Parts: sequence; structure tokens; C-alpha cells
Amino acid sequence: MARPTDQELGATRNGGQGGELDVRRYREMLLQEVDLDELDRLSSTQRRARLERLVGHIISRDGPIMSSTERRNLIRRIVDEALGLGVLEPLLADPNVTEIMVNGPNQVYVERAGTLTLSNSRFSSEEQMYQTIDRIVSQVNRRVDEASPMVDARLPTGERVNVIIPPLSLNGPVLTIRRFPRAFTMAQLAEMGSVDEATMWLLRSMVEVRCNIIIAGGTGTGKTTFLNSLSGYIGASERIVTIEDSAELQLQQPHVVRLESRPPNVEGKGQVTIRDLVKNSLRMRPDRIIVGEVRGGETLDMLQAMNTGHEGSLCTVHANSVDDAILRLETLASMTELDIAFEALRDQISGAVDALVHLRRYPDGSRRVAQIAVTASQDRKTFQLDPVMTFEADPMEAERRVTGRVKHGSIPAWLAERFRLASISLHPVFRAAPEPEAVGR
Repeated sequence: MARPTDQELGATRNGGQGGELDVRRYREMLLQEVDLDELDRLSSTQRRARLERLVGHIISRDGPIMSSTERRNLIRRIVDEALGLGVLEPLLADPNVTEIMVNGPNQVYVERAGTLTLSNSRFSSEEQMYQTIDRIVSQVNRRVDEASPMVDARLPTGERVNVIIPPLSLNGPVLTIRRFPRAFTMAQLAEMGSVDEATMWLLRSMVEVRCNIIIAGGTGTGKTTFLNSLSGYIGASERIVTIEDSAELQLQQPHVVRLESRPPNVEGKGQVTIRDLVKNSLRMRPDRIIVGEVRGGETLDMLQAMNTGHEGSLCTVHANSVDDAILRLETLASMTELDIAFEALRDQISGAVDALVHLRRYPDGSRRVAQIAVTASQDRKTFQLDPVMTFEADPMEAERRVTGRVKHGSIPAWLAERFRLASISLHPVFRAAPEPEAVGR
């Protein structure tokens, strides 16, 4: 293998096309010298350390003289190309990056603390970007081409990946990577300002008395993170079945069964949907069912499960408000082969849903509980949701930080009775609704 020229090395230092040629050349030299069987027996950390030593030896032997910083950066780039996702590896290694959005080879945006910024990272060419995409989708036995221009996948470390390429994308190949959400406790969310102490008490109490809770919010509002935190209030003695499109929940209880849907293979066969898993979970003797997100006909199955003894279940849904969440549940529940009247769907929802939690992402990037609404009565004919907690935001301040106040309402009599039977005293900021209601379900 020919030794890189000083001209190519200079291009590496300047970040030009020659730099990528230099990286690829060293990578080819590395593959000629490495023992692949030995690498297979090593852990990921040991494998990276082994390759870094080999690359350092190759550069010392065959490469031009360079500074320690240039040498370290070149070694990292070569190993990233050999093991990982190339220019994306430093972004994936940054714990503050929550999302990576690649709009073609020359534009990479990242999200940190809810704010989008343009990254300095670039792919050298569209070909290199396609190589990275192929490396991602091949790990889950998928392919992306003109016949299948859209693919959902997941990295081995848990990040969700979406790929869309021409002719559907007019910007060239587009790659979106959503980081595996970090597990926060509810107390940690309170420290971050996402929830106040009284609302924490309400949420914990509703989980303990086995209320069925729907978490609603738009994209990027932290629904999965909040669901994971809320599940921390479930008792350690309960059998929990989680159902997700991409397994992200990180429950800490000892008795958790995790189920994950499966897309069809390249022949279009073998698909297992969320609805299939919800139906199967009912045969698994769950104490609680947690669905990462309802998006279609499985909504009706989930509502029926909540109505037939599986109390204390949790799930999320895309919606922009509490009222929108109810309409969204009705729409999704109607997406089945069954012809169900609108009134019957509303009856299923009123009998199943005890509370809705609406999450919102504010202009400063913060994510907060915007509202909690609880069914006002157990009478299905007069189904109504009353807010028991609302966050009222102030106008944006000069430093662009959202401030506001939390308003707490009254607890419906049926829920107050559940708390009483569980020996849970009302928090001082809440009061029981004075009007009598039917209790128990």
C-alpha cells in the first residue's frame, strides 16, 4: 500500500476531500493487518483500544510527521470509520446531543437541551453517507434503495434511526437519529422544572391506586422519558408487560416482560404489530400493561384491556392538548376492521381512561407537564374531563427562559375515595370536589 503523500496529509489537516482519501487509505491498511478473529473475541471497548494501537503503529511506520493533536484526531477518525458511523461518532459520543438530523452530506443539525444548532460535521460525499446508511440498516437486516426508500432501524446502543432517500427526498439522503432517552426519576424531572412537588404527589398517588393514565404530547415533548419516570411508582411485586415499536423504556422493577414489534422483512413477511402484541399480552397475566405509543387499531385493544380488569395501565399518544388526545384516541380506535359507532368508542374511552397528562415543549427548549385532567365522574353518559393541574406560562423573558405558575384544582369524589381507601391523604394544595359522585369502578 502506497504511503500517503504530504499533500494528502495537508488536505487532512484542512478537512478537505484528500483528508477522506487519507482516512480510507489508512483504514484499508488497518484491515490488512488486523486479525478479525481476534477482534470478534474482544468487547467493544477492547476492540476500539486494539485498533487505536494498530493505527498508531501504522501511522508511526508509514505516515508523515504530524503534531500529537493531528495524530490523535486522525486515529480517531480512522477507527470511527472502521468500527462506527464515521463523522457521526463524535456526535453520538456527546451525551448532550439528543437528536442528530443529517439533511444530505453537507448539512448536519443536532439538538442540545431542546435547541437546534448546525454542526461542523460533514460527510465528504454522498457516497460516504450512503455507506454509513448501509452500515446502519444492515445491522437490522434491512435495506434501503429506490424500491424501499424509507427505513426505520435502531442502532445497537438503542438510538432510533429513520432514513429516507431519493426520489422521495429532494435533499438527497436524509438520516435522523434519535438518542436513546436517558432514564430520569420523577424527582430528577422536578429538579429540572418539569413538574412541581404537588403534581408529583398526584401522579404517584394515581399510579398507586391503579388509575389508567394516558400521556399526551407532540413530537419531542418527552413522552417516553416521562412514561419511564411515571412507571417508577409501580410496585416491585407487580408483573409489568411493556409493548413498544422500539424498545426504549428502562424500568427498574424486577418483574418486567419487554415486547417489541417487528417490521416486515425484505419479502414483506413476518411483521408483528403493536396490536398483535397487545392482544398477546392479555394472555400473559399482566398486572400492568405499558404501551410506548398507540398509533392505530391497537388503541381499541388497549382501551378494552383497561376496561376488563387491567387497571393501572399506561400509554402515550401524539396530541397537542388534553381535548385533542380524546379525539385522537377516538380516531385511532376506529382504525380497525370493526364497524363501531362513534358513541360506542366514546363509551370505551370514558370507561377506560381515568386521567390524561399533557406534556409540552416550550420555546426555551424546556419540557413541562402542561396539564393533568381527570374524569369528573364515573358516569359514562356524562363523560367529562376536569383539569386538576395546569401550568400557566408567562410571556417570554429577555433571557428567553419560560416562567409561570402552577394552578391546582379539585380532586373528583371518586378519585378522592380511592385515595382514602388506599390510606393516601390529600395533598394540602388539592381539595375534594364537594358535589357527590358515584365512586368505584
